[in-house]
Formats: sequence, C-alpha cells, structure tokens
Amino acid sequence: MKKIVVIGNGMVGYKFCEKLIQKAAPLNIDITVFGEEVRPAYDRVHLSEYFSGKTAEDLSLAPADWYRDNNIQLLTGELVTRIDPQQKTITSHRGQEYVYDQLVLATGSSPFVPPIDGVNKSGVFVYRTIEDLESISSYGRKIAESGNRKAAVLGGGLLGLEAAKALKDMDLETHVIEFAPRLMPRQLDEAGGLMLQEIIENMGIGIHTATQTSQIGGNGSMTHLEFAGNKNLDAQMLVISAGIRPRDELARNCGLTVGPRGGVVIDARCRTSDHDIFAIGEVALYQDQIYGLVAPGYDMAEVAAAQIVGEDKTMVDQIDMSTKLKLMGVEVASFGDHFAGAPARTIVFEDKFAGIYKRINISEDGKKLLGGILVGDTSDYNMLLQIAQNGMALPANPEDLILGARGGDSSALGSVLDLPDSAQICSCEAITKGDICSAIEEGYQDLKSLSKCTKATTGCGGCKPIVADLLAASLKAMGKTVKATICEHFPYSRQELYDLIVVKGIRNYDEALDEIGHGDGCELCKPALASVFAGITNETATVQESIQDTNDRFLANIQRNGSYSVVPRIPGGEITPEKLIVIGQVAKKYDLYAKITGGQRIDLFGATVNQLPAIWEELIAAGFESGHAYGKALRTIKSCVGSTWCRYGMDESVSFAIELEERYKGIRSPHKLKGAVSGCIRECAEARCKDFGLIATEKGWNLYVCGNGGAKPRHAELLAENIDNEHVVRYIDRFLMFYIKTAGPLMRTATWLEKLEGGIEYLRKVVVEDSLGIAESLEDQMQTLISNYRCEWREVVENPDLKQRFSHFVNSPEPDDHMGFVAMREQKMPKPW
Repeated sequence: MKKIVVIGNGMVGYKFCEKLIQKAAPLNIDITVFGEEVRPAYDRVHLSEYFSGKTAEDLSLAPADWYRDNNIQLLTGELVTRIDPQQKTITSHRGQEYVYDQLVLATGSSPFVPPIDGVNKSGVFVYRTIEDLESISSYGRKIAESGNRKAAVLGGGLLGLEAAKALKDMDLETHVIEFAPRLMPRQLDEAGGLMLQEIIENMGIGIHTATQTSQIGGNGSMTHLEFAGNKNLDAQMLVISAGIRPRDELARNCGLTVGPRGGVVIDARCRTSDHDIFAIGEVALYQDQIYGLVAPGYDMAEVAAAQIVGEDKTMVDQIDMSTKLKLMGVEVASFGDHFAGAPARTIVFEDKFAGIYKRINISEDGKKLLGGILVGDTSDYNMLLQIAQNGMALPANPEDLILGARGGDSSALGSVLDLPDSAQICSCEAITKGDICSAIEEGYQDLKSLSKCTKATTGCGGCKPIVADLLAASLKAMGKTVKATICEHFPYSRQELYDLIVVKGIRNYDEALDEIGHGDGCELCKPALASVFAGITNETATVQESIQDTNDRFLANIQRNGSYSVVPRIPGGEITPEKLIVIGQVAKKYDLYAKITGGQRIDLFGATVNQLPAIWEELIAAGFESGHAYGKALRTIKSCVGSTWCRYGMDESVSFAIELEERYKGIRSPHKLKGAVSGCIRECAEARCKDFGLIATEKGWNLYVCGNGGAKPRHAELLAENIDNEHVVRYIDRFLMFYIKTAGPLMRTATWLEKLEGGIEYLRKVVVEDSLGIAESLEDQMQTLISNYRCEWREVVENPDLKQRFSHFVNSPEPDDHMGFVAMREQKMPKPW
C-alpha cells in the first residue's frame, strides 16, 4: 500500500485529499495529514465573514468525520519539524516518526511582518487564522470600552481592506496605511485605485497611500504610528496585512531547491527537486512566482493527485490571476492583461458620482479583448473574462462591452450559450461550460443540485452569477420555464408575488409570509415585498416600517458620516422666490449644506436623524412635499424652459413636466424613476437618457422610454411619435404600470426592456396597440395609485408616534455626538478621517 503524507491542512491540502480519494481506490493508498492548527481545514477565502456572525463550524470545509470516513488519518495540532528525503521519513514536534512513499508539502504561507520597530507591542496583530480574528475582536472591544477608538491596518490589499472593514464594524475609527501609491496596486491602475479610495473614504475610513511606517510607538502597548517624514497617527491597535511569505523552512532544511525570495521550486507536474516530494499552494514557486489565489492552488492539488495515481496531468503554462472581489460592499475585479503589458488600445468609462470605473484593453486591431479593470460594478465580469480567455469576437463598437448595447434587443456581451464547451466557468474547480451543460442535461436543473454535482460555485463563489445564467439559458433552450424567485423564503418571481398578493387580498408582509412563504424572511424579500405592496396600493414607507431599507425607514438618504439629506420636491424645476427663501432659511437654521442638483432641485445635507421631523415640518408648512430622493420611486421630471421663454421651443415643456411630476409623484416601483420634457430637438432636458422622456416636435410629442445614465448608460427608445398630451399621459400610465407589475426586484427600466421578450416592438404593441387587451386595466391601476398618494413626510410631522422613530438611540433622545463636520467653501462637509 502506497503511503502518502500531506504536511498542511489548509484549503489546498484539503482539496488535494479530496482529489486523491476520487482518483485512487481506498485499499491502494494510505493518507496521513498533518495540520498545525487545532481544527480541520476551513475556508480562508471567506474568513472575514467570521466577523459577520459565521462560526468556525460554518467556515469548515469538512468535519473530522469526513477524514475518518475516507480512511484519512488527520493529525491536528501537530507540527512537522523535519523531513528526511533519503530515509523518506518525517518527524513531528512530539518526536514521532512517520514513513512516506510520496510527500506533499501544502504548508501554505505566513503573514509577512515588516521589520518595523515595535511590532511586538501589545495591540499589534496579523490577519490570517480564526484565532487571529478572535484576538482582534477581543482587543477591539477592549480599546472601544476604554474610549480609545482608533485602529489602523498596515496594507491596502485585499486582506488589508477586509481587516479595515472588520475594525470599522467594531465602531473603531479606522485607517489604512499603504506603502504603494494606490490601494490594491496588483489589481488596479491609478484611476481605479483612486476611485476605490474615494469610495472607501466616503465610508469614513482614512486612507494613507505612499506612506512608509517607520515605528510603532508606545510603552508596552502601542499608542501611535510614526511615518517617514516626521508624521504620526494615533492608534491603539494595528492589524498587519502586508503580504505573505511561503512556509518553506522544512524544504530548506532538508535540501530541496527554493527560490531566491522563498518558495519551493516545482515543475509543471508539481514535483520539487526530489522526485517523490510535491509542493502545492502558496508554498510552491511555479514559473518564478508564488500564487496567492485559491484557484491556482486547487489546480496544483489536482495535478499532484493525478501524478501520484499515474495520470499525466500538468499545470497550464499561463496561470490566470483574474479576480473578482467585494470589499466593504464595493465590487472590484481585474482580468486578463489588466495593465496592458502588450500593445493595446484602452477604453475607459468613469462615473465619479456613481463610484464606477471600468477599463478594458483591446488589441491594436480591435478584434480581441485582452483584459480589464472594474470598480463599483462587476456584473459583467464573468462574460468579459470568458470573452478574453476564449478570444471571442468583439462587437463593432468595443466600448459597448462596458457601456452596454445602445439600441437593439441583444446584449453586447452575447449569450453564455455562445461560449465554447471548453470555456472554464469555475477556475477553483476547473469546471468547464461543457461540464455544467452535461450535468444540466442529466437532470441537475436547479442551482443547488448543479453546484453539488459539479462543485462549481463551491470555492470562492465568484462564478455563481455565470453558472446561474448558464443554467437559466440552458433550461430555456430545452423549452423549460425558468423562474427567477426573489429568495428562499418566497418561491416566486416578483411578478408572481404581485399577482398572488392581489388575488389573495394579502395586506402586509407577515400575512404574505404565513400564506405564500415560509421561514422568517430576509433582507432580500422584505424590501422586495415592500415595493410590491406600494405598487398595488401606493402605501407609504411609514406603514410597514420594519421591512423597509434604511433610507426608506428614515425617509432620507444616509450619508457617509451618519447624517441625512433633505430633498423637497420641486416639480419641473420651477420654484417661487418665496419657496427659495424658505429653503435658504431652513438650511441656515439647521446648518445644512445646500446644493442645486442636475435634477433641477435643491438638496440639503448634514441633518441629524432627530432633526429631520422639525426640518420637514417647516418645509411642509411652506408648501413643499417629499422629493422621494430616498425611495425606489419617481425622483424628478427635468425640463427646459420650453416655448414659454426659449425662441426655439416647440411646446410648453415646463407646464407639462410639472403636470407629469404632480401625477406620478410618490409612486413606488422596482427601481427609481426619472423623466424629462424637452421643448425641442435641441434636447436641453436630456429626455433620451431617462426612464421616460418627451421631445416636442411640430406635430406633438415624441415619447421615449427605458433610458438611463449611470454605470451602463443607455439611450431611451422611441415608443410613440407625434402624439398629443392626452395620449402621452395614457401611454406613460400603461408603460409605468406594466413595468411595476412585471419587472424583477431592483431592476431599472433599461434592464427590464433588455430582458423583455420582443424588446421595444413588443412593448409598443402592449402599450400603444393594446395587443394584450389590458390597457384599460393598467390605466385604472395607475389611477388607484395616483388617488392614494399621500406625502410621507406630512404623515410623519402630523403623527407624534411616527415622529418618535426618528432618534439615533432607542433609549435616549440625544443626538450622535460622534458626527463631525469641517468648513468647506462657506458651508460644511463631513469631517475627513
């Protein structure tokens, strides 16, 4: 019987065992695994979720029983101290000797701790194991209770930013120190790094790039950091996340070849300089590089297992280092040649207001996608990665890959079914499109069973969206109905929930959960059903407060320092001098930052939550109403001055914009709605980038629908032309009601139209030609919503019970005294961290 010894029981060591028992008959192989930690292998990729409530058991890759059931001897809490390649033995710290036929080094890496004076002081931690996280959590609570709430992270890479979020969630004033000139320097270019930095700073985390730490100050316990250039930063706690170093000391001591900067040198078969010793994961140096991602480690585990059982599998020549991450809620990704090392044309889209940065690198002939960087929106990452990896043809306008197709019904990215069967969908488990499609054909036709069968999505989870898309597209191609349920508690689509609630006369979320759902609900279904109830009766967010998102709960948008915005409605952008004066008086009285927006209204920032009712009481007394800037509802209908003042105006755009905004104000929908009315084809109101927009012509109005700006700008499409005011209102009534009834949760009208079978032609038949015979019903339903309109803020200021909700603390009326502001251009802004 062949004796296999594995040193290391991390993610890659576990994966090797899993692969080996799949390939080898149990009676022909004897596996012994040494784990230095006291618990079996656990998921380090999702380690930060430990701070969000996950337990060590939740993170476990397999319980101890799994090893026993597969005849694997697992020795946890046991450190291997010596390897003797000549005698083929290893020795543990307990002095016990074990014989091997073949040895696998999966010792991984250790955190790199820079040689900074003071790293041994109390309050300095690394971020690597569950025990590390427990220590960080305990010390964080200790300094918070003492009143010293300042903490820092050394390192602005992936783990460093995850550590920063953990500290921030402990209510500590948090700073990130990065030696490089930008965050995540291996994944992001300068513009992408700056975008990420700005987003994170807006969350209240201080970022210090191009900063060299020279000393950790304090007597016994750290009290501050000292930087080059005689700069200091007060901090009572430091988490070091400055990279990794391979755990190659066993290999060095037994004479195996290691790299100049560490790492056990391996060939394409994962063999070291000793034929019977393999190295896999972060301890292995392959092609002069250490790979800190789980997917290459899993590939090495597969290759080493194959070699041991006699298969001739080898590593690929080029390791894919593409990554998709979510840091502090911010989506970040890089793929392919993201820095454009080869000659390339670069296309960049940047929206600083929305926090979106996208860059793609195209071959000089414009035919191939080489790589790219995404910050703020990674929804297209998987398809972009596949296009780059498989050399797929690009659209005529390559910029459509990041801007979206502008016009037409198809996506610029194509369909997942267009991918070749050899396309690797899950890099962690090396699962191809062909593997997944075969499993679907064999009957694994839901995501859970498909994942269990193929193991796709079970590693880092980054491939889950494209696996779900592939499942849906495959089922549809097989002629099967594909249901997009909103969550595990309601096995229905949003459209089905809408109809069920209407038919059954369900009045609130609890009734819905009892009659057509199960469990306790979640953060997905609660706001989704809040939107459905509002779409049926136009009930305000004050009615079912507990199922609303944070912004809807307080009828205001929360800002980065915990303050709130106040946005009164100004229909059509028209306002009297008297109302302007009131806004100025309110802003001055409550010391609010005032700004005129692109939507032709005035936003006031910096209100504390307990100030909101008093502010709105004064605004409502002056005739203002809620602008619903916080809700998935109509925001504004922008207008130019039209024929009233402009010599080019073809019609009176301001009056019509006001009429429409007064009509649709307060109406809740799957996502926010914006409109515009332009008085001529010069388009000063930008009607063609709105959810619905009007442009005056000599013969009437042209009505455009389903446009938007933002991360994926899309021109609105012509629904009807040369129509009068009455038909405009009818068609918008039908269009909006059809959208409210049929769109998925949080789906903009542009995305809804892209997914709508038949696209704009079908929508035109439904809305204009009444092909389904539902036009009158849609108009009646819209009239119900309009008739039920109530200003939410008026409800609050007239109801003492509702007013009491607006407090920072449940047991005290006092405001939050941690909220800080500084002066800026004769106004104020949140205090920088």
